[in-house]
Amino acid sequence: MEKLDGKSMDIVKANIEALKQLFPEVVTEGKIDFEKLKLILGEEIETRNEKYEFTWHGKTQAMKLAQTPSTGTLRPDKASSKNWDTTENLYIEGDNLEVLKLLQKSYFGKIKMIYIDPPYNTGKDFVYKDDFRDNIKNYKEITKQTTKANTETSGRYHTDWLNMMYPRLKLARNLLKDDGVIFISIDEIEVANLRKLCDEVFGEYNFVGEFVWRKRTGSNDSKNLVTIDHEYVLCYSKENFKSLNGVEKDFKNYKNPDNDPRGPWVAGDLTCNKTAAERPNLYYPITDPATGITYECNPNRVWAYEKSRMQKYIEEGKIIFPKNGQGTPMYKRYKSEVKSTKKPFSSIIETQINALATKELREILGGQYFDFPKSVDLISQLISQGCEQNDIILDFFSGSATTAHAVMQLNAEDGGNRKFIMVQLPEPIDEKSEAYKAGYKNICDIGKERIRRAGEKIVQETGKTDLDIGFKVFKLDSSNVKTWDPDFDNLEQTLFDLQDNIKEDRTKEDLLYEILLKIGLPLTTPIEEIDYNGKTIYNVAYGSVLVCLEDDIDLDIVQEMLKYQSEHMPPKVIFKESGFISDAVKTNAIQTLKKHGITDVRSV
Repeated sequence: MEKLDGKSMDIVKANIEALKQLFPEVVTEGKIDFEKLKLILGEEIETRNEKYEFTWHGKTQAMKLAQTPSTGTLRPDKASSKNWDTTENLYIEGDNLEVLKLLQKSYFGKIKMIYIDPPYNTGKDFVYKDDFRDNIKNYKEITKQTTKANTETSGRYHTDWLNMMYPRLKLARNLLKDDGVIFISIDEIEVANLRKLCDEVFGEYNFVGEFVWRKRTGSNDSKNLVTIDHEYVLCYSKENFKSLNGVEKDFKNYKNPDNDPRGPWVAGDLTCNKTAAERPNLYYPITDPATGITYECNPNRVWAYEKSRMQKYIEEGKIIFPKNGQGTPMYKRYKSEVKSTKKPFSSIIETQINALATKELREILGGQYFDFPKSVDLISQLISQGCEQNDIILDFFSGSATTAHAVMQLNAEDGGNRKFIMVQLPEPIDEKSEAYKAGYKNICDIGKERIRRAGEKIVQETGKTDLDIGFKVFKLDSSNVKTWDPDFDNLEQTLFDLQDNIKEDRTKEDLLYEILLKIGLPLTTPIEEIDYNGKTIYNVAYGSVLVCLEDDIDLDIVQEMLKYQSEHMPPKVIFKESGFISDAVKTNAIQTLKKHGITDVRSV
């Protein structure tokens, strides 16, 4: 029985395997022959000592940090989740560096769009202090302390920020689909450095654009010689990217007075500039089924659609007839159908400015609990440009969860089924703040409550009860398995404790979701719990994975598990290492599974 690996995806190993597939001839005795690789690449190699490059103190260490696997896990928190059993959305509390590592196997190449609004390095923002040796332990210590600023007097003002961003962007790129994009909000302090950083991580040839958006209309008392009224959004693609979706910039005329389930619409012209002689098939009368009134077509402007298609639109309620019989029928043009043929403009000036975004959040939460939020309108535009209706959107600096709000709002407007993954460090809130007095202990409390209230508000306003306004909450923690989470400072005690390798304060469900991460299944994978004689069998992904984490496992349980295996492929079967009644039963269980064609049997 194979032992399940307790680490997240080994990125170095994956890179080597990818290189082997591209250039199998450079592999000699299982290792990369770089001299031969140079020959294959021909003259596309930089050999000069002096060359253009972007570097800073700690860059090598930051690269190693991105490649170091995590032994942590994400523990489910049903109590603070919403619609746990049905939702496909995720809210993850934890240091995003470790979370991004843990998501590598399950979400590698599955994210269509990433939006992040990282710390702007103003001297007041929290800076993530990564620890190369044990970042999980470091994370737990940090989240019990007050946040620290990256002051200019630290001597490494830009360097510390770059060391924080570099490994996170490296890991984020892995999660994008080949045609995926990332949008990054930033201001004038780090925009130049971020551009160079992204050129290296994503490739300068994958630069899509630099958007400028107006954040205020009034002057301010900043130390700058000019009033800075704008910020930036950088956009880069993964690789096989074609173009951003064209987006009509002014949607204020789109309304939904009749609660049309297809969303907001405007009345559009139903005729085209042709004559009856030119297009006789478009010249015919149409009848309002509600009133029986018939409308003749103008012989100098025929209908836009031929008769059968027009009748289909009438039956679907897409044609608006005049109320009093006077006038011309119109066509309902839905916001969700608008696909501009124009490329997006680099300036975004019609979105809500910061003051309005703050008001937007205050109205939902009932107080001023978050500084400098982005507006739903701004993020909605980016999502509309970057992905389609069934894609996954990731935000690993989620803050007040504007991205989640925007995803739910867009789904309500166009009938989409976009899913979101929010990741946020639970930064402690100042005890003197209004937010703390209102009961919010950390930023995650604000983000989760915003999603709850925003979702309910959207349902109330639209009347759409089939929207996914829920989210599963997971929290970063050390591994549930002692052998995967050794105490380096007390190895003797660690070895003694391995008589039962599952931590005492962890549940079977905690371990189940760690298994999903380590074998590469999404955290929203369907799971059926089967009760068999008081013991639980987990049927994961419709029989693709069968798990039993009980003690005193006998052959009856193994036979019961076989009833739920997938008809399309042999399942993975996973047990707790110390769960069998005896070694003889374990041996017989493996043989029984082999007789049924199941050879992928693992233990934790």
